[in-house]
Amino acid sequence: MASQHEWHHRQLHKHQTPRKALDFKGFPGCFCINPVRVLDPCCGSGGMFVQSAKFIENHGGNINKISVFGQDSNPTTWKMAQMNLAIRGIEADLGKFNADTFFNDCHPQLKADFIMANPPFNLSGWGADKLVDDVRWQYGTPPAGNANFAWLQHMIWHLAPNGRIGMVLANGSLSSQSGGEGEIRKNIINADLVDCIVAMPTQLFYTTQIPVSLWFLAKNKKQKGKTLFIDARKLGTMVTRKLRELTDEDIKKIADTYNAFVAGTLEDEKGFCAVVTTQDIAKQDYILTPGRYVGIEEQEDDGEPFEEKMGRLTAELSELFAKSHELEAQIRERLGAIGYDV
Repeated sequence: MASQHEWHHRQLHKHQTPRKALDFKGFPGCFCINPVRVLDPCCGSGGMFVQSAKFIENHGGNINKISVFGQDSNPTTWKMAQMNLAIRGIEADLGKFNADTFFNDCHPQLKADFIMANPPFNLSGWGADKLVDDVRWQYGTPPAGNANFAWLQHMIWHLAPNGRIGMVLANGSLSSQSGGEGEIRKNIINADLVDCIVAMPTQLFYTTQIPVSLWFLAKNKKQKGKTLFIDARKLGTMVTRKLRELTDEDIKKIADTYNAFVAGTLEDEKGFCAVVTTQDIAKQDYILTPGRYVGIEEQEDDGEPFEEKMGRLTAELSELFAKSHELEAQIRERLGAIGYDV
């Protein structure tokens, strides 16, 4: 029986990747490459592609000039993605059928310019034992109990020489040392692939409360040997009791911060963003939690001397305690009047 490495190698020569012409000149944040290829290896119902199309149209681009590639293992969401993209006029190659990304890569030859994904968080039982020698694991073999770094390395494998990745991962991937994940993260950082990490606010999803971060990776970083950390946990607005949304202003703040970093003009902002060298990340055991680097936001001095403030606050607290005792006595008295002693 052929090894998984041999199987994947054969797959690379089995499929042909369609190419379309594309001109993205003047489109902010994109490379002027012809064609630009966009990949989501776990595309679900195609939401990433729909949002990409909206972004392109809002910036004067043409959605008919993008090459879209994706796949999904779930037959229902795979069909939904086909319909979702068709009704919006987005041509896409999502494979001939639904397929497991790790075991049946529908686009093995593809080297994508942009990869955007929101893979299943902390996926276990993903078949690691059958993929031990897979060619995609260039930075270390992912653990069987968690596919986070399998997804990450699959995407890195599919990057073009100037390609970039934007993906959502559970926060555990920022600091985990279990199953060799710390070593994989270290190798990816030392390869100078991690461009930016953004810690996101909670309650952004209907279906899970797992805290997440955005990972941005690049094969050809503008700021060599440096990584931008953004702590965006305080951003967003609660639209219901359970759901938070980022406003346009929030998104612009994050985007402007990243663009300033790329341009080399960003200044660190205590509690929000920091530019950190690979050497300094190594001193922190290659942990990528933004809060570790951005620090705590500085509080404005209200001008009131500390001793005066403490005197005022303790006096107010004393008054509140006294009022609390009065209310407690009244409650005891009224309960006693109806035969209940407390």
